[in-house]
Amino acid sequence: MIDFKEELISLLKQNIDSLTHEEIGKLIEIPPSYDMGDFAFPVFKLAKEYKKAPNIIAKELESKLANNVNFERIEAVGPYLNFFINKEKLASEVLNEIKEKKDKYGSTNVGEGKKVIVEFSSPNIAKPFHIGHIRSTVIGNSLSKIYKFLGFDVVTINHLGDYGTQFGMLISAYKRWGDKEIIEKDPIRELLKLYVRFNSEAENNPELMEEARHWFKKLEDKDEEALNLWKWIRDISLKEFNRVYDLLNIKFDSYAGESFYSDKMPAVVEEMKEKGLLKESEGALIVDLEPYGMPPALIMKKDGSTLYTTRDIAAAIYRKEHYDFYKNIYVVASQQNLHFKAWIKILELMGYEWARDCIHVPFGMVSLEEGTLSTRKGRVVFLEDVLNTAIERTKEVIEERNPNLPNKEEVAKQVGIGAVVFQELFNQRIKDYTFSWERTLSFEGETGPYVQYTHARANSLLEKGNYDQSYEISYKDLTKEEETNILRNLYGFSEVIIDSMEKNEPYFITRHILELAKLFNKYYNSTSIIVEDEKLKQTRLSLVYAVKTAIKTGLSLLGIEAPNKM
Repeated sequence: MIDFKEELISLLKQNIDSLTHEEIGKLIEIPPSYDMGDFAFPVFKLAKEYKKAPNIIAKELESKLANNVNFERIEAVGPYLNFFINKEKLASEVLNEIKEKKDKYGSTNVGEGKKVIVEFSSPNIAKPFHIGHIRSTVIGNSLSKIYKFLGFDVVTINHLGDYGTQFGMLISAYKRWGDKEIIEKDPIRELLKLYVRFNSEAENNPELMEEARHWFKKLEDKDEEALNLWKWIRDISLKEFNRVYDLLNIKFDSYAGESFYSDKMPAVVEEMKEKGLLKESEGALIVDLEPYGMPPALIMKKDGSTLYTTRDIAAAIYRKEHYDFYKNIYVVASQQNLHFKAWIKILELMGYEWARDCIHVPFGMVSLEEGTLSTRKGRVVFLEDVLNTAIERTKEVIEERNPNLPNKEEVAKQVGIGAVVFQELFNQRIKDYTFSWERTLSFEGETGPYVQYTHARANSLLEKGNYDQSYEISYKDLTKEEETNILRNLYGFSEVIIDSMEKNEPYFITRHILELAKLFNKYYNSTSIIVEDEKLKQTRLSLVYAVKTAIKTGLSLLGIEAPNKM
């Protein structure tokens, strides 16, 4: 497909000797309105060399650049040259590219030969998989799909929180009050009760925390009873979590969590000692990061047990040796910003240049309308409950609006889950937000169901009009304003995907396909598509097909399915 911006740069370069190809590219702007063109080139920088007023230079360039096949007109307006893309050429380029690439439209091979690790979701074993986990889960899933779409070799890792003092607390609580038979009937909720009770009683009995630390130390020392209890808790928890992953249609290449690195940490601690990074502080081992504006990083407690920092460093070294990654991405809440900054700095101090390829992708926090989420106090909303409620609400809407819809159960799942995921990916990931049932499960306005319905509407038109992809269409019949606006959106699809990858920000895609859905529905309401003139009908249906294809691809990159009927 023609890159109109590159064509414009080459055209300008033929007439401007004083600027390089790259300098011209940096000067080109996108006007705020299409009335002012698709591209604009300010000529201020040429005034000194030409010794003329900018508006005169613009006028002279206008006469030199006239009659170009890619631009239907070029206008000098004050100190700017405005370029209007040839609408017929735009239609031809976009529709032929989509016809050829189909659901690969917008993809490139920019990532060929490069391995990217995306670590996401990473819930804590034996704790609720709650609404607060949805952000890491769906942002990470979307990023993994975007990177794959662009040709990267992607490895998805669920770095389970399956180690640490919390397991000492759980083992201690289970030994005191647990009942295996009751727990296995509803593992997470029953383990949560134990965890909440332990924390509540520990507030008035500090000896309980000593007991928890004792059990975690036994776990680190490979005590048989501690290991068996830990494995049982991990297995029943993962079984529960997988129900949620199945609902979201998410799969991981690796579930290597914190425990996987327990035997790899002694070597890392030893390496830090050899490189002179460790200092003793009150019996514990630290790395002094104060020269870099950070507090000291605790590497090993005085009882010999390790911490998150130690495990994350060991994990990063293992991943580099095992996968030789190009990027090692961590989709973890912004609350952990300092933690990531600290251990990545320690990797640098250890002499690992690839530390800069470890990338923390932070996101804002979720709170409830009644207050902050708190596992310790038992104030949580289970993610599985949210997803199942969304499916049930969708079933009710289907029964009301389209009771004869085939595959109602499947469509309800696609739309209900899609509503939740779309809402999560609708805003910039860094923004905090308050979870609201009403907003999340709304099917009106700027929502996932609206975009999915647009896809279904487009599919219905293609079936009703007997769309024939081999039919020779007329591109000059796709130059109305509504049609050109759709084509502009489709043309920019690939750039938006690249932007999402470079900024690790799926919401660019969410907003882009939402805008495409709006443009298409405006076109649908103003233009008869299924007309008697077969050539005109097939021409308009080719645009419908392009919209359907891009929406389906965009939704897929967000981790959302696109039903053909709703």
